[in-house]
Amino acid sequence: MHFTSETSSNGVVERTFLLDDVTGVLWSPESGSAGAPLLLLGHSGGMHKRAPGLVATALHGVIDHGFTVVAIDAPGHGDRERSDTDRQRGEAIQRARAAGEPIAPIVADHSVSIAERAVPEWQSTLDALQALPGIDSSVPVGFGGMMLGVATGMMLTAADTRIGAVGFGAVFVNDALLDAARQVTVPVEYRIPWDDEHLDRGAALALFDAFASGEKSLHARSGRIHPAPDHERADSVRFFARHLSPSSR
Repeated sequence: MHFTSETSSNGVVERTFLLDDVTGVLWSPESGSAGAPLLLLGHSGGMHKRAPGLVATALHGVIDHGFTVVAIDAPGHGDRERSDTDRQRGEAIQRARAAGEPIAPIVADHSVSIAERAVPEWQSTLDALQALPGIDSSVPVGFGGMMLGVATGMMLTAADTRIGAVGFGAVFVNDALLDAARQVTVPVEYRIPWDDEHLDRGAALALFDAFASGEKSLHARSGRIHPAPDHERADSVRFFARHLSPSSR
């Protein structure tokens, strides 16, 4: 892991890094983060590691709870090159949206394809982070995200026992995600918008039902996927604090 820049503001240190061809950013408390929980954040499709909502969640985690927070660009996103296949799938989504056709099936399949490639990248990133001074590899790790970030988080949690709690937002559901949800046994907080014209409420509830976790909660709010209220980000981080902070273990 090679750090390429470092800045500090309002008690938060922000460092960008490069791991092979994966680009990422790490936020941590300026006062130090020894033993602090590590929170991984996955961005939505078409976004990147510095998406405004993601950064807002990261800052809540660092400032309010002393977390160390990391985000990476998913394959074909942010500072990373897109493959011809990813470009074609993105164009298909835009054509369907412009024609008023359902986009959920296309987006769900595309998200799963990207998530499958992103999981080993997240595992390599987590390996590198846990080798850094001040990051305790014995502390459970959290993963939060929405849309593409949900698909990635579910598949990562199913594959890696280091993930100790997950907080998810809206996602387009397909059979692959239902299968992944059945392998998620850690605490889950699932937040969905109730009035988005593209989101199938029945599919969202089926996904919640599929989670194999002994502790899971469903939060529905009025409105669409975007914009998410800032208080929901703060609430989501409090969920991670309950399950990852030393007092919870």
